[in-house]
Order: sequence, then structure tokens, then C-alpha cells
Amino acid sequence: MKYTFPLVWPSTLFSLALTLTPLSSLFAQAYPTHTVQMIVPYVAGGSIDTMSRAVAAKLSELWNIPVVIDNRPGASGMIGTEQVTKAAPDGYTLLGHTSSYTGTAAIRAKLPFDPAQAIVPVGGIGRSAMILAIHPSVPAKNVAQLVSLLKKNPGKLHYGSSGIGGNNHFSGALFDMAAGTQMIHIPYKGISSAMTALASGEVEVVIASAAAVNPQLRAGRVRALAMSGDKPSALLPGLPSIAQSGVGGYQYALWWAIFTPAGISSERKNFINNSINKALQSAEIKKFLDQESAEPWISTADEMVQLLPTEIDRYRKIAKLANIPLQ
Repeated sequence: MKYTFPLVWPSTLFSLALTLTPLSSLFAQAYPTHTVQMIVPYVAGGSIDTMSRAVAAKLSELWNIPVVIDNRPGASGMIGTEQVTKAAPDGYTLLGHTSSYTGTAAIRAKLPFDPAQAIVPVGGIGRSAMILAIHPSVPAKNVAQLVSLLKKNPGKLHYGSSGIGGNNHFSGALFDMAAGTQMIHIPYKGISSAMTALASGEVEVVIASAAAVNPQLRAGRVRALAMSGDKPSALLPGLPSIAQSGVGGYQYALWWAIFTPAGISSERKNFINNSINKALQSAEIKKFLDQESAEPWISTADEMVQLLPTEIDRYRKIAKLANIPLQ
């Protein structure tokens, strides 16, 4: 059968385009048209807060639309995360999150949402090793001396964290397990609070991101001993790895990324991903990440699709090995 198309006057071409163009593509083209909210489920001042603010500022510039940060701390990041799971999956509610989330989710006996499926990653921000930092009053100049001190004083020194199940909790528990030591875990409402506690001597040890450690380190209030990668990094000059400093096999890495509620269209998800990647390639963000001793994490949304299921499963296995109980 032969089909013929009627002659269409220019005035009716737009109507025909609306008929033939998928609505999802039109919506993707129109996005964003008003303020975008990026929830950070931790207190201001932590690594994910500073990372999210840097990317949000660049997205605001690229989109010519405000991208505002909204800190919603509580329950080790779960209160703000739950709020995002209830938002419309239209791209106007984003979530700045860190690998702490997967550790926390792994040890929660019950959550009001599926931690692996209720949010989806739309773009990475950065990745980095962590820094083992101590209060200057601790008589240890290197990891070997710290391990010796801890073994002589089991249960007497404390390590701080951003909350139960966060990166700092897991990294400290794994350090104890690998080194054969016994520190007392002190959870705080965010890593900035834990670093303040370290600087004041309220706790003696924190293992945290360079973004969290650097302000107190530069002020001379804490001392850095080593980094958590498998080998020294140019991003953390002068710091040996924990593994090479007497705690064989120890390794821990961080990531920061941006998420949306599940159900977002692929067109909008890819648009946001492309924008984030463009932001990461800007001179401003490259300089910022260098200052935070992190490398940019440029990835497609499809490449990140298994991030949460894989990471949560991995942390569940680690929790069993480190004897971190379900909460």
C-alpha cells in the first residue's frame, strides 16, 4: 500500500512536530525551567556537602537556573534520603550522597524504602582514598607507633565517625580488625562534627576524606599519619599507605555521587548526567577536586546503574567480618 502525505503549511508544522515527537523528548528539552533542589542528607561542612555545593554551583551556571543545597541530616543520612525517595522523579529533586550511604544501608535491619532501588545514580562527582588522622597529643608519629600504642591500651582510645554504618565507622572497624587493636567507636551527626571532636581531643583517631580532614590539618589541630589506598597517591603527597605502614591488606576508598528518585526518564537522567560530566571537566571543578585530594568520577548513568546493589551487598559482607551489628 502506498502512503501519501498531504502538503502541510508552515503554520501547522509545529503542531505536527508535537504529534510526532515523543513527550519525554520534549520534557527533556524543556528541563530545567525552575529551581532545582539538591538535598544533602548530612550536616553542612562535610565532604559530600562541599562536593555537592561545588557541582550545584556549576550546574546553576550551565543551566542558568538556581540549584540550591538543602541539608537534611539525621539517622546517618537516611532522613534526607527518604525525603528524596518520596519526591517526584522529574529531575527537580537531586540527592548528593557518599559511599557512607551504602555502608549505613547495609546494617539497617529495616528501612521504609528499598536502599538499593528507591534512588538511582545520575552522575559521579569524585573518588578518593581516606586519611588516618590523630590528635596531636597522641604519642605516635606513624602507623606502627599508633598500632603499638593501641595494643598496649585496648579499649582506651576512641575513633570518631559521621554515624553508625558510615565510611568512618567501617574504616575504623576494619582498621581494628586488620591491626588486631581495639578502639571505642564514637558516632557523631556528621563528619565535620567528628573532626571537631578530633581537633579538641574528644576522640583520638578519625579516618576520613581529605575534604573533611584538610581544614583541621591545615590549621595544625590534627596530625595525618597515612592514607587508606593500596599505595601512596600523588593526590595525598607525603603520606604512606596504611597497608605499607604495618597494617597489611588494609584498603578503603570513598566516592561521592548525585542521585534522583527512581523512575526518572532515561532522557532526563542522561541530560543531567551529561551536565554533571561537563561540570567535572571545567577548570573550576578540576581545581576544587585537586584541593580536596579527589579525582573526578566521569561516568555514564548506565555505567553506574549497579552501584548501589553491588556496594550494599559488599558492605553487608564487610559488616559480618568486622562484627558490626544490624541497627
